[in-house]
Amino acid sequence: QVQLVESGGGSVQAGGSLRLSCAAAVDTNRVNYVGWFRQAPGKECEGVAVIHTGGGTTSYADSVKGRFTISQDNAKNTVYLQMNSLKREDAATYYCAAGSLPSVGYWPDWKMYNYWGQGTHVTVSS
Repeated sequence: QVQLVESGGGSVQAGGSLRLSCAAAVDTNRVNYVGWFRQAPGKECEGVAVIHTGGGTTSYADSVKGRFTISQDNAKNTVYLQMNSLKREDAATYYCAAGSLPSVGYWPDWKMYNYWGQGTHVTVSS
């Protein structure tokens, strides 16, 4: 059983920061990657960042490299997404997702993830 619950969304001015949390009750026999995705109205679901639940390997979308950081606290079963230097185009509903991926190269494909949280909204104003 895998359960994901996001929190930490909200409204922030451009240039500001937010930290999203994903409380992940993860069965490591079922998943090996936890990722953050986002979807803005009228746009496709976009992979933002991913972390390997075992080794901690991370990958990022080019649009967020250098601004966002994904991390995990295994003791708290929580995956974080620290978002700095936020831009208006970062506004979206952010989802935490978990899946069993054959390799990290598959990470941006939302169809590879079997388990999803309910989403948390991020608004960025100028």
